[in-house]
Formats: sequence, structure tokens, C-alpha cells
Amino acid sequence: MSAPEKCKVLIVDDEVLIRQGIKHYINWEQEGFTIVGEASNGKEALYLIEQEHPHIVITDMVMPVMDGEKLTKEIKEHYPNIEVIILSSFSDFEYVRSTFQSGVTDYILKPKLDGQELLKTIQKAVNKIPNFTLNRTVSPLHSIEEIIQQLMEGYEVDYDHHLVKESFPNKYFCLLGADAKDQVLDHLQIEQVLSILSNVTNYPIVKESTSYTFLLNIEIYDIPFILKALEDVHLNMNWALSEPFASLKDLKKQFQDDLQKLRKYRFYFPNQTLLTFAQLPKLPKENITFDLNQFIDVFKRRNFEEAFEYLNKYVDYLSHQYTKDENEFKAFLGNIIFNTTILLENLNFKSDTLQQDKYQHFAMINEAKDVVETVYYFHTYLTQVKEIIDTELQDPSQSNMQKLLDYIDQHYDEPISLSNLAEHFHFNPSYLSTYFSTHHSIGFNEYLTHIRIEKSKEYLQNQRISISEISGLVGYSDHSYFCKVFKKMTGMSPSKYRKSFSV
Repeated sequence: MSAPEKCKVLIVDDEVLIRQGIKHYINWEQEGFTIVGEASNGKEALYLIEQEHPHIVITDMVMPVMDGEKLTKEIKEHYPNIEVIILSSFSDFEYVRSTFQSGVTDYILKPKLDGQELLKTIQKAVNKIPNFTLNRTVSPLHSIEEIIQQLMEGYEVDYDHHLVKESFPNKYFCLLGADAKDQVLDHLQIEQVLSILSNVTNYPIVKESTSYTFLLNIEIYDIPFILKALEDVHLNMNWALSEPFASLKDLKKQFQDDLQKLRKYRFYFPNQTLLTFAQLPKLPKENITFDLNQFIDVFKRRNFEEAFEYLNKYVDYLSHQYTKDENEFKAFLGNIIFNTTILLENLNFKSDTLQQDKYQHFAMINEAKDVVETVYYFHTYLTQVKEIIDTELQDPSQSNMQKLLDYIDQHYDEPISLSNLAEHFHFNPSYLSTYFSTHHSIGFNEYLTHIRIEKSKEYLQNQRISISEISGLVGYSDHSYFCKVFKKMTGMSPSKYRKSFSV
């Protein structure tokens, strides 16, 4: 009796490293597949298809000579029974969409390509092949090492439960992460860790230069003793202990969704040597968001104290949101640095030094190892900003500018004009116009309009005040003119803006 046929796969990609990676992502033979060839473009692939008659073709989209889109059309026209899986980058979406019209089975994003994703996708393709059954070669696993390796690689393993019970006699498992604080872990440190765990059945499952991950076989009552032992030991490393789990088959899931999460949270807990989910503080129920436009608007109106208070309150809130990825947190701070530096320049502050230093501030924040260091570097930047502002505000001309802005903020509802303002402050109107534009980011009329429209937005949220009343409350005697200005500034009429706030 002949051996059952393997599912034949052809790999097509112009990058050698990608082809090699795909070949080593999964154990093809064990899973019931055989790779019959590789091609670097669609033309080579068509030649191999004619020779090898593969069941499945995995192809890249962007290739020289003949791309994946043209190859897919050729395959579906001349070899309709072959299933095609597309490899693509995020930028190739339009190409991918066009290939679905030609009948591809599925697509995989290259940045997310891994063994588990690839295996799941090709198994899906096999199910579409008529009268074909995948024959997996299940090799017996003779050691705990093999079982754990297969589980960590994402395979579903039917292991010998007697073998596992002999090695792991207790009912539960948990994962312990041992991470060096400053340097590479050495053998002496590992020996010390193992001595701490000597009373607990343990097995190292992931070994890296700066960290080790151990599988512990425990009873629930062991956990307090493990925690105490870890807290009492004086080693230059951090610990993360996962929640207990009952099935060894959950090993990879617990590693990715439990232990690795704790390790990421460490950014927010630099002074806490041991992390467990039970020790994490409760996150506040209130979800606070930061309105960048509001911050910019307040800053432009030179209400610097209010702007910084609003910003610092949010940064403090964000620094306790430990489930947020540290890169998102740092990106937010970088965005504030970028916008604030531009704002200072637009407001005619002397910010040349800050412009030069901003890249250093970006770098220091990006390289910060924890939240305390990150916030410290950010406040270093804000201190420099405040020094620039304070220096210039001590200039008499800046003091006069603030008086002008304060006057407009208090009298925007009156028929105020540049001439009125000039008369009140004993300026020549022509000089005042130039002075205002020079010392502020926008001219007098634009600033007055901006203030009036912002105030009208606040009134419009109150359904009891009519729109015609609001126009008078913000300094417009002509209701229709107010509506025209409002729409020009906001892109919608006052009534439409009001409806957006109605339930």
C-alpha cells in the first residue's frame, strides 16, 4: 500500500530570507506538507507549477518580471484547482483586493507572519481542495523537552500524560520571569535563581541573554512561599509571576497573554521588583482623553498656565495607565514636544535653542527605561519652554500684549474694533495693527472672531438659548452675518453644530 500523498506547496518570493523563513516556520513534513520548490518571480513559478503540480502556491505581491497579481490570474486561468495564498505588506492592500477577485484563498500580512498564522492559513486552503485529506505524521514525543518545545511553538500536542505526570506531579502550573535589571544574566545568577526554586518543580522554557522564563509545577498553597522567597532574595533582577493554570496545553497562551503582559507593565513599575496580577493597582474607571486642539487653542491665547496645567494633569493620568504600550505613551509626549515647539515659534518667542534641542529631547524620551525617567525628561523639556516664555513675558512689550488680549477676552460681546482698542490703550490704530500681528500669531480681527466663535460654541450647547440671542451675546448685531462667519470658521451652521450635542 502506497504512502498517503503529501500536500505539495510552492513558495514564490523575490526575497531569499523570506523564503527561508517560511521553510523554517513550521515542520512541513510532520504537518502533512512537502515543499516542492521555490521561485523568485511569477515567471519562474509558472515553470515550476507545470513541472511539480503543487496543490498550494504561497506568493508575494511585489516581485520583478511577473508580480503576484499577474501570477494569480495565470494560475486561476490555467490551473484553477491550485489554491493561492498571498503574502503582502500593509501598503499592498489594493493589489490584494484585486487578487481576491481572481479567487485567492487568503492573504497573510508579512509583518504578522509567524508559524501559527501560516499553518492555520494553509490548513484552510487544504480544506478547499476537492477529495484531498491532509495526512499528518504524528511523531511520538519521548521527552518533556520535546513536549514543551512543541507547545511553545504553538502546536497542538497529544502527549503522554503519564510522562508529564512523572515530571510534573502537582496540579497547577505558573510561569516565572527572571529579568536582569542592568546587564546580561550570568551562570552564577541562574544558579542562584535555581537554588531559590529548589523546593519547587521547575523547568526553564525560554532562555535569552537578559532573561529566563521558568515553568513551575505547583499547588496553590505554594504561591505565598514562592512570593516570599522572591521578595527576600537580593539579586539584581526583576521578577514576574503569572497566574496559575491547570493545563500544560495552555502553556504558550499563558506565556504570551499573561507573563509577557506583566513584563510590559514593568515600564510603569520601576521600583517594584516583583510583579503579579494580584499586586497591580486598579485602573481608574474614568477614561480621560486629551484634546490636542484645546491645548493648542489655550496656548495660542497665551493662557500658558492653564495650558500646562491641562497637559500635566493628563500626563500624570497617563503615567498610571500601565496597560498602555510604552511606545504609545512616548509617542504622545513626542507629539506634544513637536506641537509646542511650533507654537512657540508661531507666537514669535525666541525658540532657536529649543528648536535645536528638540531632537535631543525626543531621543532621551525614546531611550528612557521606565515611566519615571520618561516623565522626568519630558518635564525637563517643559522647564525649558517655561523659561523661554517667562523671559519674554518680562519684556514690557509682551506685558502690553497680554493686556490687549485680556481686554478683548472681557469685551468680545461689545462692538469692539481696532480703533476702539487703540483709543483705549493710547495707540495709533495703524501701529496697533502691526504691533498685534508682530507679537501674536494672528491679527486683531482674526483673534476677535476666534474668541467670539469659541464662546458661541459654548452657548450653543445650551438648548434653551436661541441662536439669534447667541449672536448678540457674542457681539454680532446681524444674526445672518453671525451664521455666515460661524459656518466659515467651523464648516457647519450654528443649528447643525447644536444638533450634534442633542441626544
